[in-house]
Amino acid sequence: MPLHAHHESSAHSHTPARDADRRALKWALALIALFMAGEIVAGILASSLALLSDAAHMLTDAAALALALTAARLATKPAHGAMTYGLGRAEILSAQANGVTLLVLSALIIYGAVGRLISPPAVKGGVVLVVALVGIAVNLVVARILSPPAAAERSLNVEGSYRHILTDLFGFIATAVAAIVILATGFSRADPIASLLIAGVMLYAAYGLLKESGRVFMEAAPAGLDPYEIGHVLAAQPGVVEVHDLHVWEVTSGFPALSAHIVVRAGDDCHERRRQLQRLLEERFGIHHTTLQVDHEAADQPPLQIEVAQHEQ
Repeated sequence: MPLHAHHESSAHSHTPARDADRRALKWALALIALFMAGEIVAGILASSLALLSDAAHMLTDAAALALALTAARLATKPAHGAMTYGLGRAEILSAQANGVTLLVLSALIIYGAVGRLISPPAVKGGVVLVVALVGIAVNLVVARILSPPAAAERSLNVEGSYRHILTDLFGFIATAVAAIVILATGFSRADPIASLLIAGVMLYAAYGLLKESGRVFMEAAPAGLDPYEIGHVLAAQPGVVEVHDLHVWEVTSGFPALSAHIVVRAGDDCHERRRQLQRLLEERFGIHHTTLQVDHEAADQPPLQIEVAQHEQ
């Protein structure tokens, strides 16, 4: 007898939101790569660590966008063989890689900035200001591209790229302010000070990405879904005697899953109860991928119990 398997994960991957994500990533990558090349040249000519820090960050932006685009394509691959959920978590790996690169790059910038605070070089404030203003404009455009109206549907993969761009935007604003200070007062240490501010923002963004991607890998309940609340709602349904072995986790961004063992009253139609509970989980909690084992109660069934197997959040 042939074996047929239905994988909801592959259907989940092919959505208009995912297609929009890939288009946005392509446009963002093209703009960032073009501007990055010009900024590297300007940073060298102006002897500006702030500009070179931004250029280095934009290099990681370009790499992060390329990685995110590759991961987004992999996520559309259907489930096959041992990969029963498909390759959706490639996007979470990409988000985690983005977090690590932000962490490493911020440490390198801090190291360079400390040296320039001790012995500041001459910085050409005019060149720095022009490039910073252009950078603000470019990053505003890219941030708009990566921030569609349906922001709630954005994957953690695209969110990681978006945070890269936001830190770049803040970095260019800080660099522009530093350039104005240098032009007005000749205070060259404003440049490494701006670099330290940029590094601080990068550390904050890295922490958020690593925390959120780590939650997915540790199979914690998705943000906004309380396993205890779900368990009590299920147990309160007509005919339900007991709910236990309840697990709620996130396969990839926007793809929550649930499994549970449900005991119903003797004589009830357990198949109909299962269908009712699945509809409830879809309509109230937005969980479409569910595995419910439904059995009838035994004659000596103990009082109602709810057991939730909840991972650390």
